[in-house]
Amino acid sequence: MTTTRELAQTPEDLARLFVQRANARDAEGLAALYAPDAVMGFPPGAATVGREAIQAVLEQMLAHAPLPFPLEEPLPTLIHGDLALTATRPSDGSGGRAQVAQRQPDGSWLRILDRPEAGAS
Repeated sequence: MTTTRELAQTPEDLARLFVQRANARDAEGLAALYAPDAVMGFPPGAATVGREAIQAVLEQMLAHAPLPFPLEEPLPTLIHGDLALTATRPSDGSGGRAQVAQRQPDGSWLRILDRPEAGAS
């Protein structure tokens, strides 16, 4: 079954859509925010490559994560052409979160690199 979901029209939309879909426990919808060949630095110390593998990791995360996920404070986005560097300040003080997004041919944005937990130094 194909579900129509909102597309990220700006790089900043990705964080909002991530929180909405995580709170709905929609792992497939979360994975749809990533490019087919995206790389996620999660679980800590590992790299998960590809949308299908990312979805599997997100399914496990959602099975154990308390809800709701908060919408975190965004840091200024840096855009260069079709690439954007986004980051948020974690509400739990766990360091930082950073993502690289890429504008798609239809104008929407997808994550291509995601480091969701960068740990505090």
